[in-house]
Amino acid sequence: MLSDAKIKALKGKAASYRVSDAGSLYLQVSPSGGRHWRMNYSYGRSAKDPTKPAQKTLSFGSYPAVTLVEARKRRDDAKAQLAAGNDPAIEKKAAHGERSEANANTLRLVSERWFALKKKTWVAKHAEKVWASLVENIFPEIGDLPITSIKAPRLLSILNAVEARGAVETAHRLRQRLSGIFSYAIAAGIAENDPAASLGKVLSTKPRVKPQPSIIDGIRDQPGRIEATRAMLGKCEAERCRATTKLALRLLALTAVRPGELGGARWAEFEGLDGKEPVWRIPAARMKGDEDRKLEVDGDHLVPLAPQAVAILQVLKPLTGDLVLVFPSERHLHKPMSENTLRQLLIRAGYYQRHVPHGFRAAFSTIMNERLKEQGRGDDRAVVDLMLAHVPSNKVEGAYNRAAYMPRRREIAEEWADLLLEGFVPPQDHLGQPMRYAATGAGR
Repeated sequence: MLSDAKIKALKGKAASYRVSDAGSLYLQVSPSGGRHWRMNYSYGRSAKDPTKPAQKTLSFGSYPAVTLVEARKRRDDAKAQLAAGNDPAIEKKAAHGERSEANANTLRLVSERWFALKKKTWVAKHAEKVWASLVENIFPEIGDLPITSIKAPRLLSILNAVEARGAVETAHRLRQRLSGIFSYAIAAGIAENDPAASLGKVLSTKPRVKPQPSIIDGIRDQPGRIEATRAMLGKCEAERCRATTKLALRLLALTAVRPGELGGARWAEFEGLDGKEPVWRIPAARMKGDEDRKLEVDGDHLVPLAPQAVAILQVLKPLTGDLVLVFPSERHLHKPMSENTLRQLLIRAGYYQRHVPHGFRAAFSTIMNERLKEQGRGDDRAVVDLMLAHVPSNKVEGAYNRAAYMPRRREIAEEWADLLLEGFVPPQDHLGQPMRYAATGAGR
């Protein structure tokens, strides 16, 4: 039998030769001194003489890359396959093919197939965020690895690194996306398990969502809330900036929609502006919520428009009516105005960390619910929730109520508009006003 010492002593000769080990295993020594593991075996019948078994040779690799111990293991595995009635040469090719296919299915390639399916049901902006998070956090580390080679400890290490920089929420979202990718791979027959499935239990607890600041925070009396909201809106409209920015903030305050819904507003979404019941129909796909909410049949959010809101749109029509978006970006007309544009207006007016664009929703909800309660109409709280497009716990009931109570919702919208804008200048008065302060002089 061979030993490592004997193998190392073997030298090349004029012609190649064999040195046997045991169990049909031997080394084929080439004239240059190369030492290659071989095993002879019989399987099936000979093509030349069917009465005799076919003689075949199996290669196990070269020494020292394949050690003596490993060569003997491969020989034993081959003999076990023969005992089971299989041809080890064919089994080797099949295994090699499986490994090649597995190596070709890298995490990034499988992710691309998963993403191509999922993005069809997502809003474009959300899809961009999902893919960007994978490109930034996941692919640089393990994107080129076969998906079947990725185990839970490696994923946990990457997610922990994301947590370490303070992005705990991002780590949880990445885990969910990775789990979705592995679930797709399992369904496609590429992988057999999801190593990301249970990692959520060992990640840091998600931080509580911090409420967005609103001007009414800490104000206990109703007149004080109303006055603070009106004063804030008045100061913002007194600032020097583009008229479209001021009108966008006013429309946001009147409708209490989410800032992203306002920024993405399209002219085609507004109906009946010249009639008695004007409405803004925000498509379900643009609304906040999970995939089911965005795909909901008849799931559009209907916003009844008070006359003051219609007046804003009528003033804007000559300015952006020939575009798709009502509030386009200043530099890129095909892109929506950034929420930061409105945030900066609030900051310039002196409301840094005291009120943000999203804060109008809290102001509307608190003030109107309190007002309705004072009027003995406390049951209208559900109507206010519908106006804010809050996602109900009962999705079936929520879908049924999308267009419910429209007359009452319109009354509340008009009451809110009268309360908020009493004494304010009409929207057309903001046109043609200075947009900036002089470089020198007293300024504000």
